Amino acid sequence: MLATMAPPIIAVVNQKGGVGKTTTAINLSAAMAEVGHPTLLVDLDPQANSTSGLGLDPARARLSVYHLLTGEAAVEQVVQPTGVAGLTLVPSHIDLAGAEIELAGMPDREALLQKGLAVIPPGVEIVLIDCPPSLGLLTLNALVAATSMLIPTQCEYFALEGLRHLMYTHQLVRSRLNPKLAIAGIVMTQFDTRTTLAWDVLQTVRRTHPHHVLETLIPRNVRISEAPSHGKSVLEYDPTCRGAAAYRALAKELLER
Repeated sequence: MLATMAPPIIAVVNQKGGVGKTTTAINLSAAMAEVGHPTLLVDLDPQANSTSGLGLDPARARLSVYHLLTGEAAVEQVVQPTGVAGLTLVPSHIDLAGAEIELAGMPDREALLQKGLAVIPPGVEIVLIDCPPSLGLLTLNALVAATSMLIPTQCEYFALEGLRHLMYTHQLVRSRLNPKLAIAGIVMTQFDTRTTLAWDVLQTVRRTHPHHVLETLIPRNVRISEAPSHGKSVLEYDPTCRGAAAYRALAKELLER
């Protein structure tokens, strides 16, 4: 069914760093591809961790998401294959770090990514966007281009405050720029079943956002942390570990929604 319509575009977003955003973008996109849904991952973070985490050298990319945003290249010119069958990547580059200043003076500056993704490469069924850990112009571009937003949230109390700000941003974007922007879900990451804190935070988030919290919990798992240093998703690095199983379950849950 996905192949017969415009691909859903999911922005993986949280303005707080260290919540598992890029980890989720990499491993969820790999899991989507693994179950037979060709996926395009757009690395919109100047740190380029999704790019390096999939084994590509950001410094060697001739064309990147920067060129897509500025209109210097079309998406099919920027897309690169990865080591995962069915998963392609629009890489990031350090040049993107100064792009917000440059892009700020361009017409329709908040819709540049939307224009760049107007024509998705043939065969792609799902697009994921790894956003920077901020609510600046790059993240705004992702939210305008997206059909939904996936919010990775760490199981700690500081994350709850960030979640409130993000929900407010969602309402602003819906009211002013992208009325179709839905919430794909809130996914709890780095979940340690042994701690009371993790369960308390989960209960609080489920109480305050009852319709958005996903059932899948991403565990605190050393294999998830190790995989990027090998340029692989955790599904490639250790296919049978708890982390890989969790991201497969997350992909299944989102596809069923």
